[in-house]
Amino acid sequence: MLQNPPSLHTSSYANIPDSPRILRLKDVMKKMGISRSTIYDWLNPKSPRYDGTFPKQKRLGKQSVGWLESELNEWVMRR
Repeated sequence: MLQNPPSLHTSSYANIPDSPRILRLKDVMKKMGISRSTIYDWLNPKSPRYDGTFPKQKRLGKQSVGWLESELNEWVMRR
């Protein structure tokens, strides 16, 4: 009797490492409890509220950016 090889759909993903979680602006605002203006002030070297330690945004596409959740968590822990 022939046996079918295991399907990719039924295989276990337990051995695949977790991908970094990327948060969009609204998620960062919610997680941190801060406004959009605060985030961009912290990122702007010309702003008096500039914080060079705040994680930099990552380009996701032509008009979209996000932040690595792990970098945000580390930043919060260092404060």
